[in-house]
Amino acid sequence: MELALLLPFLMFLFVVCIDFGRVFYYSQTLANCARNGALQGSNLVTAQSPYTSIEQAALADAANLSPPPTVTSKTGTDTTGHPFVRVTVAWDFHTVASLPSVPNIVSLKRTCQMRVAK
Repeated sequence: MELALLLPFLMFLFVVCIDFGRVFYYSQTLANCARNGALQGSNLVTAQSPYTSIEQAALADAANLSPPPTVTSKTGTDTTGHPFVRVTVAWDFHTVASLPSVPNIVSLKRTCQMRVAK
């Protein structure tokens, strides 16, 4: 009797835990993508890099994301006068199950900023 009463709640917790783990995994993937793009844009590894653009370098780690994330980059000068490149990677995560108290789509966005080597 107790199992019959608690089973829906336990299944709900199980699905929420699975989705939380997936959100964490994909947010780490997006952070790696942003870092790769910023590294490409900083001119530190341009001679050794197989990538020709910031977007190509950023999407190199996103092979498991469908559709591919959106990559935006911005260059500028920080407050100390040093040039920088800022890469932002955004992707919409869809949950496993449609549950009433859990959002169906979670927008993930990660940004990395690095100084540009002269």
